[in-house]
Amino acid sequence: MIEFINVSKSFWTGKQRKVILDRVSFRVELGRSLGILAPNGTGKTTLINMMAGLEKPDEGQILRTCRISFPLGFMGGVVSRHTGTENARYIARLYGLDPDYVEAFSRWLCNIDEYFDMPIGTYSQGMRARFSFSLMLALDFDIYLIDEGMPSTTDVEFNRKAGAILRERLERATVVVVSHQAATLEKFCRQAAVLRDGQLYQFDTLEEAKRLYDYETQG
Repeated sequence: MIEFINVSKSFWTGKQRKVILDRVSFRVELGRSLGILAPNGTGKTTLINMMAGLEKPDEGQILRTCRISFPLGFMGGVVSRHTGTENARYIARLYGLDPDYVEAFSRWLCNIDEYFDMPIGTYSQGMRARFSFSLMLALDFDIYLIDEGMPSTTDVEFNRKAGAILRERLERATVVVVSHQAATLEKFCRQAAVLRDGQLYQFDTLEEAKRLYDYETQG
């Protein structure tokens, strides 16, 4: 479970204060995947990073009682001057897993040949995305966090293998996905919420959330 209790978060842009959350409370329970609709620039990535523990709230509490993934595509914790092998083994130890397994799984899924033994800083953007995705799939989480703004890969074979593994994982895991497009959420969840003006409006169905979202963005 992830629970936000009276959480506030804002940033100073240099001209004004941008409010992401204003005393917001909500809960994501295991087995009940949640989609969050939000226009661009309203703080989707900040919200998903807060769920992962990558950003702290200004006020309030965020409780986590299960294994929560880092956001899909997140490269934090990966050291550019170290090789794929070194990074994979480090991440494995960080999560208390077998370094041999995580290295072997990531090496197989990435399929970047000799580059796996080269520094991450030498990777192309696509290779970095494949490496990051492979690390997330090498670990087993209760809740997977997906941000539409995260980088993707154009490698067809990687997408096929990784997509099949992710679909299998998501059959038994819970997903939180943030997007500015309702079509993206339809792939993952039935329940949805709308992030707007510092508040999170929750609905039992995606259709209800879409009606508010369409009214707010098109009205």
